[in-house]
Amino acid sequence: MSNVYDRVAIVSANFRDQVRELRAPEGSPKDPSQTVRQGAPLTGRELIELFESQCISRQLDIMSRELRSSDQSYYTIGSAGHEGNAVVGRLTRHTDPAFLHYRSGGFMAERSRHLSDIDFVYDTLLGQTASSDDPTSGGRHKVWGSVPLWVLPQTSTIASHLPKAVGMAIGIRRALKLGVKPPVPSDSIVVCSFGDASANHSTALGAFSAAARAAYQQISSPVLFVCEDNGMGISVRTPEGWIEDAFARRPGLRYFCADGLDLVEAHRVAQDAIETCRALRRPVFLHLKVVRLFGHAGSDVELEYRDVREIEATEALDPLLRSARTLVENRVLTPEGVLDLHDAVRRRVEEAAERAVTRPKLTTAPQVMEALAPFTPDAVAAQAESAVDAGKRENFWGGAKKLPEAGPPRHLAAAINLALHDLLLKYPEAALFGEDVAMKGGVYHVTTNLFKRFGQARVFNTVLDEQTILGLAQGLAYVGLLPLPEIQYLAYFHNACDQIRGEACSTQFFSRDQYRNPMVMRIASLGYQKGFGGHFHNDNSIAALRDIPGLVIACPSRADDAVGMLRTCAALAKVDGRVVAFLEPIALYMTKDLHEPKDKGWLFPYPAPGEAVPFGEGRAYDGDASQLTIVTYGNGVRLSLRAAKTLAEQDGVNARVLDCRWLNPLPEEWIAEQVGEGKKVLVVDEGRRTGGVGEGIVTALVERCEGLRIGRITGEDTYIPLGPAANLVLPSEESILEGARKLIR
Repeated sequence: MSNVYDRVAIVSANFRDQVRELRAPEGSPKDPSQTVRQGAPLTGRELIELFESQCISRQLDIMSRELRSSDQSYYTIGSAGHEGNAVVGRLTRHTDPAFLHYRSGGFMAERSRHLSDIDFVYDTLLGQTASSDDPTSGGRHKVWGSVPLWVLPQTSTIASHLPKAVGMAIGIRRALKLGVKPPVPSDSIVVCSFGDASANHSTALGAFSAAARAAYQQISSPVLFVCEDNGMGISVRTPEGWIEDAFARRPGLRYFCADGLDLVEAHRVAQDAIETCRALRRPVFLHLKVVRLFGHAGSDVELEYRDVREIEATEALDPLLRSARTLVENRVLTPEGVLDLHDAVRRRVEEAAERAVTRPKLTTAPQVMEALAPFTPDAVAAQAESAVDAGKRENFWGGAKKLPEAGPPRHLAAAINLALHDLLLKYPEAALFGEDVAMKGGVYHVTTNLFKRFGQARVFNTVLDEQTILGLAQGLAYVGLLPLPEIQYLAYFHNACDQIRGEACSTQFFSRDQYRNPMVMRIASLGYQKGFGGHFHNDNSIAALRDIPGLVIACPSRADDAVGMLRTCAALAKVDGRVVAFLEPIALYMTKDLHEPKDKGWLFPYPAPGEAVPFGEGRAYDGDASQLTIVTYGNGVRLSLRAAKTLAEQDGVNARVLDCRWLNPLPEEWIAEQVGEGKKVLVVDEGRRTGGVGEGIVTALVERCEGLRIGRITGEDTYIPLGPAANLVLPSEESILEGARKLIR
């Protein structure tokens, strides 16, 4: 292959050749304590350190490719051309939380100067080589991250980290209002960097909008958006001038623009942007114009979509060469001094690489997964069963006779409402938010009176954007709050699935459980809703949730279970940092009767404090498993109990009904124990036939029980239509009876 393809070697050779040709002006070396350029605050000493950070970033990029050629490195997306972001790393504090673009080597090298005991070069190489010694992810991925430097690890490449950055910026002041001391200083700002292509993503646009709207409402939102504009999104060009045109006059955002190839100018402008953000507590958009060298990643051959002359013109703008010229022309360093510093960095990287490649890797599946879903059963149970002071609780409810457990049996919606009151009383750091949850009390009035009792700081409405709601939840969790976000309908969750899949549930995994963003996400869910339906209000698609690693999915079918499960879900979040999806069956919210009108068979007493549903334990309804076991959840529980009564009366079959209650992870061992020696099992799954919960239940039964006859009643693989036609594609009493009788025969 021609050397024309080896752009790394070409850029490196050009740098050395052109530095050797540089000529310093006449005169003595400049005092490094003096500023480099009139009107700019950067001193010569600071310029040397920034250049060193640029060199570190560049040499780490080169080393990742060299190690990749010998199969010793596994990540080659680099920062070459973006090294000017070092000025942001220098000017922000190491306690300013940072959610970073993957081309942030310069930022990280410079921020690591804030703490003397950080070996950034070695730590980065441990990540590139996927070593279990990597202090950030433990070999699970090469991510920019550091607990002491407050760089929160994430692998986002399409701006999915922007909503949680906005959420954390808003959360700092909100935590203080709730009496919760944030883990960072109260005047911190949140740094969030991304590329020009990602700025067009709907997730990014939602974050910009949320931050700007917060500022418009005089809500503290000190987020520094750093757009590193290299003009390319892999092979797709960003129209010239687009970022300026789109953001320079955007309401609610203070816009600053700098040449990211010129450290002196970039430093001056970034300092103004950072000081503005910190002082005004408003969102700021810092537009750094940079270039991209070496292609998108090691596997990217730019010559497939860019002319060689264009590539050469870009390489001529190499920011390291620009910095070298500035150093020499201002008599801060000689050409020889520039090359000596550059070569010293190269040796440091080489020595660190020699050590890094010898360090251990992850070797077992349990090692990989140990940080994914921590669970400490005793501590969770103790937290779930703990209660606030009895006197305080009586005072809150207005006396012993008005305590929820002293009242009559209630339906699901009323019980959840009371449980949320108790949770907000128990956890002063808890905050409940979403669309319409405050004054209105939610579409189904499940959050009624919470706003009145706890105030706007703890119960508040959000913008109509599920990505923002879940990003806000993550950000609030990072500052020490316990978020209880509400997603209005299950179908709406799919608009923001990646906020849970790609961001919230991956945090513990990619940080070795050093960072957590716990939450209990309540979602009005499932089908059978009468009078107000259609797909977007009757959604039985649970597969997308069950496919998210580490996500706990709880689904109560009755009032007392909902209360006990909510207590456990809050404990899972509080103790183990877990992310929980709490699916509330809409059709059961107001349901009172079980078998006959006005029998009130689906109303249940409110559990007293100290009572909780153990994580992973289902509910068994009396019956003889040797005759038939029906395994189900949600709406299927009530339908199956009705069908079981008919079976007993008409067929003489005493069926046992099992409510899984927990849909991820499924209580597989418990199900197998309840089936026991029984040989006939009917799985009733209101989800879709493909990808539904029933597939997991059947698999668990086959793996754990022998000689079973298994039947499965499921929803059809379709969207749910409006009106009575919905009943044609969902399980019914009749279809459950038919499936049961077929098994019995």
